[in-house]
Amino acid sequence: MIQRVTVPTLFPPPTYSHTSVVEAGTRLAFLAGAVPLTADGHLAGPGDPVRQAEQVIANLREQLQAVGSDLEHVIATEVYVVSSETATLSAVWEVVEASGLSRGPHSSTLLGVACLGYTGQLVEITATAVVPDAPDHA
Repeated sequence: MIQRVTVPTLFPPPTYSHTSVVEAGTRLAFLAGAVPLTADGHLAGPGDPVRQAEQVIANLREQLQAVGSDLEHVIATEVYVVSSETATLSAVWEVVEASGLSRGPHSSTLLGVACLGYTGQLVEITATAVVPDAPDHA
């Protein structure tokens, strides 16, 4: 269903693939950016990008579960971090890797940005995932 390709003539990526190919007829889920808000709408970990990344991953899991998918079936992500500091970007990426999201290497981009949509928000992840064959989910 998912073919993950590391292009031999390009640099070897550490935890992602250069390209993902999905078989025609496969259901795909295009997820809105997962943000670091708790179920009651409060910002998790104000000022703490690692804590916010953990909440974002938890919310991403919920989004995927709602459509019958999971982190293993993610084929592409964009990770946004409000920072230009390499250490901060690396710390957030470590949370992403620890989550298992990069277990099935996928196409991914990590971006340092100036701001995100919610006051105090430091991390956001958008994703595209395959939805395995299963009954339709609401």
